Amino acid sequence: MSHEQYIERVTQYIKLKTDADRELLRAFTAMTSYHAGAYDKDDAWSSLNAYLTANENDRRVEHRHRVFYMALPPSVFIPVAQGIKAHVYSHGFINRLIVEKPFGMDTESSNELGNAIGKLFSEDEIYRIDHYLGKEMVKNCLNLRFANIFFSHVWHRQFIDNVQITFKEPFGTEGRGGYFDDFGIIRDVMQNHLLQVLTLIAMERPISTDSEAIRDEKVKVLKCIKPIAQENALLGQYVGNDQGKPSYLEDDSLKNKQSKTPTFAALALYIDNERWDGVPFILKAGKALNEAKVEVRIQFKNVAGQLYADTARNELVIRIQPNESVYMKFNSKQPGLSYQTIQTDLDLSYKDRYTDLSIPDAYESLILDVLRNDHSNFVRDDELEASWKIFTPLLHAIDDPQQDVPVYPYTYGSRGPTQLTDFVKTHGYDYSANQQSSYAWPTQSMNQPSNKL
Repeated sequence: MSHEQYIERVTQYIKLKTDADRELLRAFTAMTSYHAGAYDKDDAWSSLNAYLTANENDRRVEHRHRVFYMALPPSVFIPVAQGIKAHVYSHGFINRLIVEKPFGMDTESSNELGNAIGKLFSEDEIYRIDHYLGKEMVKNCLNLRFANIFFSHVWHRQFIDNVQITFKEPFGTEGRGGYFDDFGIIRDVMQNHLLQVLTLIAMERPISTDSEAIRDEKVKVLKCIKPIAQENALLGQYVGNDQGKPSYLEDDSLKNKQSKTPTFAALALYIDNERWDGVPFILKAGKALNEAKVEVRIQFKNVAGQLYADTARNELVIRIQPNESVYMKFNSKQPGLSYQTIQTDLDLSYKDRYTDLSIPDAYESLILDVLRNDHSNFVRDDELEASWKIFTPLLHAIDDPQQDVPVYPYTYGSRGPTQLTDFVKTHGYDYSANQQSSYAWPTQSMNQPSNKL
């Protein structure tokens, strides 16, 4: 790959809105360079170090701090980390190693990978990146919980019936089936992204906003979650629809045409502690579904005594993407002469309220955290081990053809397997109170003149 081809690849998805943005991009590409080499050749690593040193000399860099970003297949994590430490590590200065997921395939492989990298770099130098922790609404979870006193008492099993954390993609593997088939939806999305969101929703108040204090509380929550039982899992794999969308097994890159790898999963997790005992946390994720959406939906219990019959349950919804928002569904008297109780919302939609602000990309935010030496939004080694222990028994059962864990078909563009509604109801979600037939996504905005008195 030539330098020009490299520049084209790294800039093709950068969004430019103004001439100032284009000028910044030109300045960025002017300081960007590309150097090729083989992972398993000492000469290549030595060449890279010489290239970096010459670059630093040309720019008269005194503090030769270096950040290494490994977005690579897991099979080469260890040799690349060894090459960096042996040949490119900047002794006497700051070194930081960013490692992209997947961090192994199960507890054993994750620990093996962690131990190998841990022998080369200190934990303070390692940044296990999960880009969901850089998303604006995920980073907002702690502010919502611990900066608003009215949430402090209701954030408890006495008031909360269930929590759903949902990830939906409206497209299939689309040529990535060969890669995806080795991992499946649970390893790809749930063991990392959705579980990280769960920890932020469920953790206790940290003693401070220090990164280690936050990660300590996340680990405590993970250690309270038992491994997922098969009866608390619903798996699916998409099939084609009548609009010509292909099934998962028709993906050209897929080698195993009898694969039972799930492209959809709904899992119920239970946290055995005083705050959350008995409250199901339902994680749902799937490809080729009916919409693109990532959200947290916290459903509260019914009002005791129910003075007003058939009223909907309150829900707090945190929309992570698209259209970042937080809204509370609550009950109110229908305006006018009627005394009917209707469901409405308190709505904070970012695109309406914060019209003059731009939300940075998750990776943009996280790379800045690396430069600031802020580990708050990165996964610690003991956190990673605790998370894998929750999923490994179920994953081993799915991978074992002898156990024949059921994987149900669902149509491309649907909500998932037809068994999903019953599964979610079994774990407490009240669909009737949701009033899906009459409730619409909130469109009002407090910024609009028509809403002002």
